Amino acid sequence: MAITQEKKAVWGWAMYDWANSAFAVTVMSGFFPIFFKEFWSYGANVNLSTARLGLANALGSLVVALLAPILGAVADKSDARKKFLIFFAYLGALMTASLFLVAKGQWMLAVFCYCMGAIGFSGANIFYDALLPSVTGQGRIHYVSSLGYSMGYLGGGLLFLFNVLITLNPSWVGLPDAAAAIRWSFLSVALWWAGFTIITILWVPKGKTIAPKVPFSEMVRNGFKQVLTTLRHIRRLKMVFLFLMAYWLYIDGVDTIVRMAVDYGMSIGFAANDLIVALLIVQFVGFPAALVFGKLGQQWGARKSIFLAIAAYMGVTIYGAFMSKKIDFYVLAIVVGLFQGGIQALSRSYYAGLIPAGREAEFYGFYNMLGKFAAILGPALMGIVGLVSRRIMMPAAPSPEQVVEVGRLASRFSIASVIILFILGALLFFFVDEEKARNDLKHF
Repeated sequence: MAITQEKKAVWGWAMYDWANSAFAVTVMSGFFPIFFKEFWSYGANVNLSTARLGLANALGSLVVALLAPILGAVADKSDARKKFLIFFAYLGALMTASLFLVAKGQWMLAVFCYCMGAIGFSGANIFYDALLPSVTGQGRIHYVSSLGYSMGYLGGGLLFLFNVLITLNPSWVGLPDAAAAIRWSFLSVALWWAGFTIITILWVPKGKTIAPKVPFSEMVRNGFKQVLTTLRHIRRLKMVFLFLMAYWLYIDGVDTIVRMAVDYGMSIGFAANDLIVALLIVQFVGFPAALVFGKLGQQWGARKSIFLAIAAYMGVTIYGAFMSKKIDFYVLAIVVGLFQGGIQALSRSYYAGLIPAGREAEFYGFYNMLGKFAAILGPALMGIVGLVSRRIMMPAAPSPEQVVEVGRLASRFSIASVIILFILGALLFFFVDEEKARNDLKHF
């Protein structure tokens, strides 16, 4: 019975990735950047719309980054991890559904709904990550973490494939055009996310409670106090601090490529349909690749596997800055699919081995906080580099052809800037010592 319950908890936990990846793929990476550029930000030049999209991503990430450690500390002092996951998941689903109502040209309202959806998505992930140690032991944690990402690729990819087919053939379901199909796709994501989250609610235990129940207002006050205490303790957990700094930098590059790849492709002249095909490649390559990376983390070691993924992303960034053909984007999609889930999953499970037991949500709050601050830096960096490069290179009286060419070249500079984050992240990660981390925990 115990084995059955453990398997049920593992699959219930992994199914939340299946549920919320619909937002990450269909909305965040797929249709929102396209629809934002061509529908909600209609009439703006490519670099301005990129800057607006970067602002949208940065704004949502900022809110979550500020809330994450407080929410984590509150949840660790109660049985509220699952409750917070449920709240943020359904907030995200509701705001995703609201995108259906946003009319053409209303880019600010689209940004608001998207930001709120991203807050729901990212906020729930804090507590989803924190539940990982409660559903499996250290011996299988790398594999289970990778299983979650693998299920996310499969679930998100299947719904995205359905929405792509409906967008290309809107008459199949009685819709007038592709724009209407994309708007309906946002509703499908909301229903998928909300529906499959029920499995997680029913199958995943709430996790360990390390303190008696107290009123919510007191939990919040205690949460603020605990954050200050944790900040002081991190000075003693030097390897945790160093890993968080490294993670902050290299995962910024990963998140930026995930969120801005479609926008970048459109800015340098690729057709929207080509970019959608590339995203589908990422999903269906990522499904088995994440499982393989989980096994690789167990056999070869999470540390070496993370370095391998960082190196691959450096190659992606360089190749992406110079690509010019449709096949180039497909090659990049395959490489990203091979390594994206792996670096995310192994970073999450590697971190679990560095932090104190019983305070996972609190420490994952900081983990997610840095991840979201990284997601502020990357898209904003791309937007700023693109706008500044455009201004520097644009002639005084440009021809229409020059405007297009300068815009594309500025976009290439913007994506190239991301490699700095991978380099710095790898350098800091090199100095993380697992043995020293374990010794620090003994005296914590």
